[in-house]
Amino acid sequence: MRYLTLLTSLVCMALSISAAKADRRVAFVVGNGSYKNVAQLPNPPIDAKAMAATLRNVGFEVIEGSNLSRDQMTEKLLDFGRKAQGSDIALFYYAGHGIAVSGTNYLLPVDADIKSEMDVKLGAAINIDLTLEQTMGDAKVKLVFLDACRDNPFAAKIKSNAATRSVNVQSGLAEMKSGEGTLIAFATGPGQTALDGQEGNNSPFTRALIDNITKPGVEIQQAMTSVRAQVNEETRKGQLPWGHTNLTGSVYLNQAPTTQVANAAPTAAGIVPAAAGDGVELEYWRSVKESNKPEELNAYLTAYPNGQFKALALARLAAIKSGASTATRTLNAGVDPATFTDEATLVTEDQIGLDKNKRRDVQRRLTALGFDTKQTGVFNDETRSVLKRWQTARGYPSSGYLNKNQHKALLAEIVAAPATASDTSQKPARRASAPPPSSAPAPQHRSSPGDAAGAAFVGGVVGGMMGGMFRR
Repeated sequence: MRYLTLLTSLVCMALSISAAKADRRVAFVVGNGSYKNVAQLPNPPIDAKAMAATLRNVGFEVIEGSNLSRDQMTEKLLDFGRKAQGSDIALFYYAGHGIAVSGTNYLLPVDADIKSEMDVKLGAAINIDLTLEQTMGDAKVKLVFLDACRDNPFAAKIKSNAATRSVNVQSGLAEMKSGEGTLIAFATGPGQTALDGQEGNNSPFTRALIDNITKPGVEIQQAMTSVRAQVNEETRKGQLPWGHTNLTGSVYLNQAPTTQVANAAPTAAGIVPAAAGDGVELEYWRSVKESNKPEELNAYLTAYPNGQFKALALARLAAIKSGASTATRTLNAGVDPATFTDEATLVTEDQIGLDKNKRRDVQRRLTALGFDTKQTGVFNDETRSVLKRWQTARGYPSSGYLNKNQHKALLAEIVAAPATASDTSQKPARRASAPPPSSAPAPQHRSSPGDAAGAAFVGGVVGGMMGGMFRR
Protein backbone atom coordinates (compact mmCIF):
# COMPACT_ATOMS: atom_id res chain seq x y z
CA MET A 1 0.00 0.00 0.00
CA ARG A 2 2.88 2.32 0.85
CA TYR A 3 4.45 1.73 -2.57
CA LEU A 4 1.11 2.36 -4.30
CA THR A 5 0.78 5.69 -2.52
CA LEU A 6 4.32 6.63 -3.51
CA LEU A 7 3.68 5.67 -7.13
CA THR A 8 0.48 7.72 -7.21
CA SER A 9 2.28 10.74 -5.79
CA LEU A 10 5.05 10.45 -8.38
CA VAL A 11 2.51 10.25 -11.21
CA CYS A 12 0.70 13.34 -9.91
CA MET A 13 3.99 15.18 -9.56
CA ALA A 14 4.93 14.30 -13.14
CA LEU A 15 1.55 15.55 -14.39
CA SER A 16 2.00 18.79 -12.46
CA ILE A 17 5.49 19.35 -13.83
CA SER A 18 4.44 18.61 -17.39
CA ALA A 19 1.50 21.02 -17.10
CA ALA A 20 3.74 23.75 -15.72
CA LYS A 21 6.37 23.27 -18.42
CA ALA A 22 4.01 22.89 -21.35
CA ASP A 23 4.41 26.59 -22.03
CA ARG A 24 7.39 28.93 -21.80
CA ARG A 25 7.27 31.14 -18.74
CA VAL A 26 9.62 33.95 -17.80
CA ALA A 27 9.44 36.22 -14.74
CA PHE A 28 11.18 39.39 -13.58
CA VAL A 29 11.25 39.53 -9.76
CA VAL A 30 12.96 42.39 -7.92
CA GLY A 31 12.72 43.73 -4.37
CA ASN A 32 14.41 47.04 -3.49
CA GLY A 33 14.72 48.03 0.15
CA SER A 34 18.22 49.30 0.98
CA TYR A 35 17.74 52.83 -0.36
CA LYS A 36 20.65 55.21 -0.01
CA ASN A 37 18.85 58.57 -0.06
CA VAL A 38 15.41 57.85 1.40
CA ALA A 39 13.85 55.67 4.08
CA GLN A 40 14.76 52.01 3.78
CA LEU A 41 12.20 49.24 3.46
CA PRO A 42 13.09 46.01 5.30
CA ASN A 43 10.72 43.60 3.55
CA PRO A 44 10.89 43.93 -0.28
CA PRO A 45 14.03 41.74 -0.66
CA ILE A 46 12.32 39.08 1.46
CA ASP A 47 9.16 39.42 -0.63
CA ALA A 48 11.13 39.03 -3.86
CA LYS A 49 12.98 35.93 -2.69
CA ALA A 50 9.75 34.20 -1.63
CA MET A 51 7.98 35.18 -4.86
CA ALA A 52 10.87 33.93 -7.00
CA ALA A 53 10.79 30.53 -5.28
CA THR A 54 7.02 30.32 -5.69
CA LEU A 55 7.23 30.98 -9.42
CA ARG A 56 10.11 28.56 -9.99
CA ASN A 57 7.98 25.84 -8.42
CA VAL A 58 5.48 26.19 -11.28
CA GLY A 59 7.96 26.29 -14.14
CA PHE A 60 9.02 29.93 -14.47
CA GLU A 61 12.51 30.95 -15.46
CA VAL A 62 13.11 33.80 -13.00
CA ILE A 63 15.36 36.82 -13.49
CA GLU A 64 15.76 37.81 -9.85
CA GLY A 65 17.40 40.68 -7.99
CA SER A 66 17.41 42.57 -4.70
CA ASN A 67 18.56 46.09 -3.81
CA LEU A 68 19.50 46.98 -7.37
CA SER A 69 21.00 50.24 -8.58
CA ARG A 70 19.78 51.96 -11.76
CA ASP A 71 22.42 50.22 -13.87
CA GLN A 72 21.76 46.85 -12.27
CA MET A 73 18.01 47.13 -12.84
CA THR A 74 18.61 48.06 -16.46
CA GLU A 75 20.82 45.00 -16.90
CA LYS A 76 18.18 42.70 -15.38
CA LEU A 77 15.43 44.25 -17.51
CA LEU A 78 17.43 43.77 -20.69
CA ASP A 79 17.92 40.10 -19.79
CA PHE A 80 14.21 39.75 -19.01
CA GLY A 81 13.22 41.44 -22.26
CA ARG A 82 15.39 39.07 -24.31
CA LYS A 83 14.08 35.95 -22.60
CA ALA A 84 10.43 37.08 -22.55
CA GLN A 85 10.25 37.53 -26.33
CA GLY A 86 7.58 35.22 -27.69
CA SER A 87 6.95 33.63 -24.28
CA ASP A 88 3.60 32.14 -23.37
CA ILE A 89 3.51 33.92 -19.99
CA ALA A 90 5.67 36.88 -18.97
CA LEU A 91 5.33 37.97 -15.34
CA PHE A 92 6.65 41.22 -13.82
CA TYR A 93 6.86 41.55 -10.03
CA TYR A 94 8.35 44.51 -8.17
CA ALA A 95 8.41 45.37 -4.48
CA GLY A 96 9.92 48.61 -3.20
CA HIS A 97 9.49 52.34 -3.58
CA GLY A 98 7.49 53.61 -6.56
CA ILE A 99 6.31 57.11 -7.39
CA ALA A 100 3.71 58.76 -9.59
CA VAL A 101 4.53 62.08 -11.25
CA SER A 102 2.03 63.77 -13.57
CA GLY A 103 0.05 60.55 -13.93
CA THR A 104 3.02 58.37 -14.89
CA ASN A 105 4.38 55.65 -12.62
CA TYR A 106 8.06 55.08 -11.93
CA LEU A 107 10.06 52.46 -10.00
CA LEU A 108 12.97 53.59 -7.83
CA PRO A 109 16.40 51.92 -7.88
CA VAL A 110 18.21 51.98 -4.54
CA ASP A 111 20.60 54.70 -5.72
CA ALA A 112 17.86 57.09 -6.86
CA ASP A 113 18.42 60.69 -5.75
CA ILE A 114 15.55 62.71 -7.17
CA LYS A 115 15.39 66.45 -6.60
CA SER A 116 13.06 67.53 -9.39
CA GLU A 117 10.60 66.33 -12.02
CA MET A 118 13.40 66.64 -14.56
CA ASP A 119 15.48 64.08 -12.67
CA VAL A 120 12.59 61.64 -12.91
CA LYS A 121 11.99 62.13 -16.61
CA LEU A 122 15.67 62.04 -17.54
CA GLY A 123 16.16 58.56 -16.15
CA ALA A 124 16.82 58.62 -12.41
CA ALA A 125 13.68 56.48 -12.03
CA ILE A 126 12.32 53.72 -14.27
CA ASN A 127 9.17 54.43 -16.29
CA ILE A 128 6.85 51.46 -15.74
CA ASP A 129 4.74 51.88 -18.89
CA LEU A 130 7.79 52.06 -21.15
CA THR A 131 9.47 49.17 -19.34
CA LEU A 132 6.50 46.83 -19.68
CA GLU A 133 6.02 47.71 -23.33
CA GLN A 134 9.67 47.05 -24.19
CA THR A 135 10.17 43.88 -22.16
CA MET A 136 6.81 42.07 -22.38
CA GLY A 137 5.29 43.48 -25.55
CA ASP A 138 5.01 40.29 -27.59
CA ALA A 139 4.35 37.78 -24.80
CA LYS A 140 1.02 35.97 -25.17
CA VAL A 141 0.00 36.61 -21.56
CA LYS A 142 1.39 39.45 -19.44
CA LEU A 143 0.95 39.49 -15.66
CA VAL A 144 2.10 42.54 -13.66
CA PHE A 145 2.21 42.71 -9.84
CA LEU A 146 3.32 45.98 -8.22
CA ASP A 147 3.86 46.01 -4.47
CA ALA A 148 5.11 49.57 -4.66
CA CYS A 149 2.20 51.74 -3.60
CA ARG A 150 3.97 53.53 -0.76
CA ASP A 151 4.33 57.21 0.07
CA ASN A 152 6.41 59.11 -2.48
CA PRO A 153 9.70 59.67 -0.59
CA PHE A 154 10.79 62.44 -2.98
CA ALA A 155 7.47 64.29 -3.13
CA ALA A 156 8.56 67.29 -1.06
CA LYS A 157 11.78 67.81 -3.06
CA ILE A 158 10.03 67.53 -6.41
CA LYS A 159 7.33 70.01 -5.41
CA SER A 160 9.76 72.52 -3.93
CA ASN A 161 11.92 72.49 -7.08
CA ALA A 162 9.03 72.54 -9.56
CA ALA A 163 9.26 75.31 -12.16
CA THR A 164 5.48 75.72 -11.95
CA ARG A 165 2.79 74.65 -9.54
CA SER A 166 1.23 72.39 -12.19
CA VAL A 167 3.44 69.40 -11.46
CA ASN A 168 1.29 66.63 -10.00
CA VAL A 169 3.06 64.48 -7.39
CA GLN A 170 0.64 62.07 -5.78
CA SER A 171 0.65 59.41 -3.09
CA GLY A 172 0.82 55.81 -4.16
CA LEU A 173 0.76 54.95 -7.86
CA ALA A 174 -1.43 56.29 -10.65
CA GLU A 175 -4.07 54.17 -12.39
CA MET A 176 -2.81 52.07 -15.30
CA LYS A 177 -4.75 50.48 -18.14
CA SER A 178 -3.88 47.00 -19.33
CA GLY A 179 -3.54 46.09 -22.99
CA GLU A 180 -4.81 42.92 -24.61
CA GLY A 181 -3.74 39.77 -22.81
CA THR A 182 -2.60 41.70 -19.72
CA LEU A 183 -3.44 41.68 -16.03
CA ILE A 184 -2.12 44.47 -13.82
CA ALA A 185 -2.46 44.25 -10.04
CA PHE A 186 -1.54 46.90 -7.46
CA ALA A 187 -1.10 46.32 -3.74
CA THR A 188 -3.82 48.92 -3.17
CA GLY A 189 -6.00 51.37 -5.10
CA PRO A 190 -4.65 54.21 -7.28
CA GLY A 191 -3.42 57.16 -5.22
CA GLN A 192 -3.47 55.14 -2.00
CA THR A 193 -0.62 53.73 0.04
CA ALA A 194 0.00 50.10 0.93
CA LEU A 195 1.44 48.51 4.06
CA ASP A 196 4.95 47.08 4.08
CA GLY A 197 4.04 44.58 6.78
CA GLN A 198 5.81 43.54 9.96
CA GLU A 199 9.59 43.74 9.62
CA GLY A 200 11.12 40.41 8.66
CA ASN A 201 7.94 39.09 7.04
CA ASN A 202 6.18 39.40 3.70
CA SER A 203 3.91 42.36 2.99
CA PRO A 204 0.17 41.59 3.11
CA PHE A 205 -0.12 41.83 -0.70
CA THR A 206 2.85 39.59 -1.48
CA ARG A 207 1.83 37.06 1.15
CA ALA A 208 -1.64 36.87 -0.42
CA LEU A 209 -0.13 36.44 -3.90
CA ILE A 210 2.06 33.57 -2.69
CA ASP A 211 -0.92 31.97 -0.96
CA ASN A 212 -3.22 32.08 -3.98
CA ILE A 213 -1.78 32.48 -7.48
CA THR A 214 -0.19 29.01 -7.73
CA LYS A 215 -2.95 26.96 -6.14
CA PRO A 216 -3.61 23.87 -8.27
CA GLY A 217 -6.40 24.33 -10.79
CA VAL A 218 -7.16 27.94 -9.81
CA GLU A 219 -7.50 30.45 -12.68
CA ILE A 220 -5.53 33.67 -12.19
CA GLN A 221 -8.52 36.03 -12.04
CA GLN A 222 -10.19 33.79 -9.48
CA ALA A 223 -6.91 33.80 -7.54
CA MET A 224 -6.82 37.60 -7.58
CA THR A 225 -10.31 37.74 -6.11
CA SER A 226 -8.98 35.65 -3.22
CA VAL A 227 -5.93 37.93 -2.95
CA ARG A 228 -8.13 41.01 -2.56
CA ALA A 229 -10.28 39.31 0.06
CA GLN A 230 -7.26 38.10 2.05
CA VAL A 231 -5.51 41.48 2.10
CA ASN A 232 -8.74 43.29 2.96
CA GLU A 233 -9.35 40.95 5.87
CA GLU A 234 -5.75 40.92 7.12
CA THR A 235 -5.52 44.72 7.14
CA ARG A 236 -9.02 45.07 8.65
CA LYS A 237 -10.26 46.80 5.52
CA GLY A 238 -7.34 49.21 5.58
CA GLN A 239 -5.98 48.07 2.22
CA LEU A 240 -7.77 46.70 -0.84
CA PRO A 241 -5.68 45.58 -3.86
CA TRP A 242 -6.74 47.03 -7.19
CA GLY A 243 -6.31 45.70 -10.68
CA HIS A 244 -7.15 46.07 -14.34
CA THR A 245 -7.60 42.99 -16.50
CA ASN A 246 -7.79 42.54 -20.24
CA LEU A 247 -7.13 38.82 -20.50
CA THR A 248 -8.78 37.07 -23.44
CA GLY A 249 -8.74 33.55 -21.98
CA SER A 250 -8.25 31.53 -18.83
CA VAL A 251 -4.75 31.54 -17.35
CA TYR A 252 -3.50 28.94 -14.89
CA LEU A 253 -0.11 29.14 -13.21
CA ASN A 254 -0.59 25.64 -11.81
CA GLN A 255 -2.91 23.58 -13.98
CA ALA A 256 -2.39 20.45 -11.90
CA PRO A 257 -5.25 17.92 -11.94
CA THR A 258 -7.63 18.11 -8.99
CA THR A 259 -6.67 14.53 -8.00
CA GLN A 260 -3.33 15.97 -6.93
CA VAL A 261 -5.03 17.76 -4.06
CA ALA A 262 -5.74 14.45 -2.36
CA ASN A 263 -2.29 12.97 -2.87
CA ALA A 264 0.03 15.99 -2.86
CA ALA A 265 -1.96 18.80 -1.37
CA PRO A 266 -0.61 22.36 -1.63
CA THR A 267 0.92 23.77 1.51
CA ALA A 268 -0.54 26.53 3.61
CA ALA A 269 1.30 29.02 1.44
CA GLY A 270 -0.33 27.67 -1.71
CA ILE A 271 2.95 26.20 -3.00
CA VAL A 272 3.02 22.68 -4.36
CA PRO A 273 5.85 20.87 -2.56
CA ALA A 274 8.91 20.51 -4.74
CA ALA A 275 10.50 17.18 -5.57
CA ALA A 276 13.03 15.91 -3.07
CA GLY A 277 15.88 16.64 -5.43
CA ASP A 278 14.75 20.13 -6.34
CA GLY A 279 17.90 22.09 -7.21
CA VAL A 280 16.14 25.44 -6.74
CA GLU A 281 15.30 24.69 -3.13
CA LEU A 282 18.84 23.45 -2.51
CA GLU A 283 20.34 26.68 -3.89
CA TYR A 284 17.86 28.73 -1.86
CA TRP A 285 18.84 26.89 1.32
CA ARG A 286 22.55 27.30 0.59
CA SER A 287 22.04 31.04 0.28
CA VAL A 288 20.51 31.39 3.77
CA LYS A 289 21.77 28.44 5.83
CA GLU A 290 24.60 30.41 7.48
CA SER A 291 22.58 33.59 7.88
CA ASN A 292 22.15 35.19 11.27
CA LYS A 293 19.08 37.10 10.09
CA PRO A 294 15.82 35.43 11.16
CA GLU A 295 13.98 37.15 8.29
CA GLU A 296 16.06 35.30 5.69
CA LEU A 297 15.44 31.92 7.31
CA ASN A 298 11.75 32.75 7.62
CA ALA A 299 11.70 33.63 3.93
CA TYR A 300 12.95 30.11 3.14
CA LEU A 301 10.24 28.61 5.37
CA THR A 302 7.62 30.77 3.61
CA ALA A 303 8.74 29.55 0.19
CA TYR A 304 9.17 25.92 1.30
CA PRO A 305 6.94 25.37 4.33
CA ASN A 306 7.45 21.59 4.00
CA GLY A 307 10.93 21.82 2.51
CA GLN A 308 13.80 19.37 2.89
CA PHE A 309 15.64 21.72 5.23
CA LYS A 310 12.69 22.87 7.35
CA ALA A 311 14.06 21.21 10.51
CA LEU A 312 17.48 22.77 10.01
CA ALA A 313 15.95 26.21 9.41
CA LEU A 314 13.83 25.96 12.56
CA ALA A 315 16.84 24.78 14.56
CA ARG A 316 18.94 27.71 13.38
CA LEU A 317 16.12 30.14 14.18
CA ALA A 318 15.89 28.65 17.68
CA ALA A 319 19.64 28.95 18.11
CA ILE A 320 19.60 32.60 17.09
CA LYS A 321 16.70 33.31 19.43
CA SER A 322 18.18 31.44 22.40
CA GLY A 323 21.63 32.92 22.04
CA ALA A 324 23.51 29.93 20.62
CA SER A 325 25.00 32.33 18.10
CA THR A 326 26.60 34.40 20.84
CA ALA A 327 29.99 34.22 19.16
CA THR A 328 28.71 35.75 15.95
CA ARG A 329 26.66 38.37 17.75
CA THR A 330 29.73 39.25 19.83
CA LEU A 331 31.66 39.75 16.61
CA ASN A 332 28.90 42.09 15.44
CA ALA A 333 28.71 43.97 18.73
CA GLY A 334 29.77 47.57 18.28
CA VAL A 335 29.75 47.31 14.51
CA ASP A 336 28.39 50.39 12.74
CA PRO A 337 24.76 49.59 11.76
CA ALA A 338 25.50 50.88 8.27
CA THR A 339 27.78 47.85 7.82
CA PHE A 340 24.67 45.68 7.54
CA THR A 341 23.03 47.80 4.85
CA ASP A 342 25.66 49.66 2.81
CA GLU A 343 26.59 47.91 -0.42
CA ALA A 344 30.26 47.31 -1.18
CA THR A 345 31.60 47.75 -4.71
CA LEU A 346 34.92 48.00 -6.49
CA VAL A 347 34.68 51.77 -6.01
CA THR A 348 34.18 51.55 -2.22
CA GLU A 349 37.04 49.07 -2.00
CA ASP A 350 39.36 51.38 -3.91
CA GLN A 351 38.48 54.14 -1.44
CA ILE A 352 39.99 52.09 1.41
CA GLY A 353 43.42 52.28 -0.24
CA LEU A 354 44.48 48.66 0.17
CA ASP A 355 48.03 48.04 -1.03
CA LYS A 356 49.39 44.53 -1.53
CA ASN A 357 50.41 44.08 2.12
CA LYS A 358 47.00 45.22 3.38
CA ARG A 359 45.27 42.88 0.95
CA ARG A 360 47.43 40.05 2.23
CA ASP A 361 46.46 41.04 5.77
CA VAL A 362 42.77 40.75 4.80
CA GLN A 363 43.43 37.28 3.36
CA ARG A 364 45.31 36.18 6.52
CA ARG A 365 42.46 37.36 8.72
CA LEU A 366 39.85 35.56 6.62
CA THR A 367 41.88 32.34 6.75
CA ALA A 368 42.28 32.62 10.53
CA LEU A 369 38.50 33.00 10.85
CA GLY A 370 37.96 29.76 8.92
CA PHE A 371 37.37 31.32 5.49
CA ASP A 372 40.45 29.82 3.85
CA THR A 373 42.10 31.67 1.01
CA LYS A 374 45.66 32.03 -0.27
CA GLN A 375 47.67 34.96 1.09
CA THR A 376 48.87 36.40 -2.21
CA GLY A 377 48.04 40.07 -1.78
CA VAL A 378 45.86 39.85 -4.89
CA PHE A 379 42.06 39.70 -4.71
CA ASN A 380 41.33 37.09 -7.39
CA ASP A 381 38.09 35.17 -7.98
CA GLU A 382 38.89 32.80 -5.11
CA THR A 383 39.29 35.68 -2.65
CA ARG A 384 36.11 37.32 -3.91
CA SER A 385 34.21 34.09 -3.29
CA VAL A 386 35.65 33.81 0.22
CA LEU A 387 34.74 37.45 0.94
CA LYS A 388 31.15 36.70 -0.10
CA ARG A 389 31.01 33.76 2.33
CA TRP A 390 32.38 35.91 5.16
CA GLN A 391 29.90 38.71 4.36
CA THR A 392 26.98 36.28 4.27
CA ALA A 393 28.00 34.70 7.59
CA ARG A 394 28.15 38.14 9.23
CA GLY A 395 24.89 39.40 7.73
CA TYR A 396 26.55 42.07 5.57
CA PRO A 397 25.50 42.73 1.94
CA SER A 398 27.29 40.02 -0.01
CA SER A 399 29.16 41.35 -3.05
CA GLY A 400 32.72 40.03 -2.75
CA TYR A 401 34.02 43.60 -2.39
CA LEU A 402 34.77 45.61 0.75
CA ASN A 403 33.80 49.05 1.93
CA LYS A 404 35.33 51.02 4.81
CA ASN A 405 32.84 49.78 7.41
CA GLN A 406 33.23 46.13 6.45
CA HIS A 407 37.02 46.42 6.43
CA LYS A 408 36.92 48.04 9.86
CA ALA A 409 34.64 45.25 11.15
CA LEU A 410 37.02 42.59 9.82
CA LEU A 411 40.01 44.25 11.52
CA ALA A 412 38.07 44.32 14.79
CA GLU A 413 37.22 40.61 14.76
CA ILE A 414 40.72 39.39 15.62
CA VAL A 415 43.58 41.44 17.04
CA ALA A 416 46.54 40.47 14.90
CA ALA A 417 50.17 40.59 15.94
CA PRO A 418 51.92 43.75 14.72
CA ALA A 419 52.77 43.42 11.06
CA THR A 420 56.46 43.36 10.18
CA ALA A 421 58.43 42.99 7.01
CA SER A 422 58.80 39.27 7.70
CA ASP A 423 55.03 38.90 7.87
CA THR A 424 54.82 39.29 4.11
CA SER A 425 56.77 36.14 3.28
CA GLN A 426 55.80 32.52 3.60
CA LYS A 427 59.15 31.44 5.08
CA PRO A 428 58.82 33.25 8.45
CA ALA A 429 55.23 32.03 8.66
CA ARG A 430 56.52 28.46 8.60
CA ARG A 431 59.04 29.30 11.32
CA ALA A 432 56.27 30.82 13.47
CA SER A 433 54.25 27.62 13.26
CA ALA A 434 57.17 25.37 14.14
CA PRO A 435 56.74 23.41 17.38
CA PRO A 436 58.35 24.77 20.57
CA PRO A 437 61.33 22.82 21.96
CA SER A 438 60.13 19.57 23.44
CA SER A 439 61.33 16.09 24.20
CA ALA A 440 58.43 14.69 22.23
CA PRO A 441 59.16 13.70 18.62
CA ALA A 442 58.02 16.13 15.98
CA PRO A 443 54.99 15.19 13.84
CA GLN A 444 55.92 13.44 10.61
CA HIS A 445 53.45 15.31 8.39
CA ARG A 446 53.86 18.78 6.95
CA SER A 447 51.39 21.61 7.37
CA SER A 448 50.22 23.26 4.20
CA PRO A 449 51.26 26.91 3.54
CA GLY A 450 47.67 28.03 4.27
CA ASP A 451 47.67 26.23 7.63
CA ALA A 452 51.06 27.68 8.52
CA ALA A 453 50.04 31.24 7.69
CA GLY A 454 46.85 30.86 9.68
CA ALA A 455 48.78 29.42 12.64
CA ALA A 456 51.25 32.27 12.53
CA PHE A 457 48.47 34.84 12.55
CA VAL A 458 46.50 33.33 15.42
CA GLY A 459 49.71 32.32 17.23
CA GLY A 460 50.58 36.00 17.53
CA VAL A 461 47.45 36.41 19.62
CA VAL A 462 47.19 33.35 21.83
CA GLY A 463 50.75 31.98 21.89
CA GLY A 464 52.17 28.52 21.78
CA MET A 465 48.96 26.74 22.80
CA MET A 466 47.13 27.70 19.63
CA GLY A 467 50.30 26.97 17.66
CA GLY A 468 50.21 23.46 19.05
CA MET A 469 46.56 23.12 18.04
CA PHE A 470 47.36 24.07 14.43
CA ARG A 471 50.23 21.52 14.39
CA ARG A 472 47.76 18.80 15.20
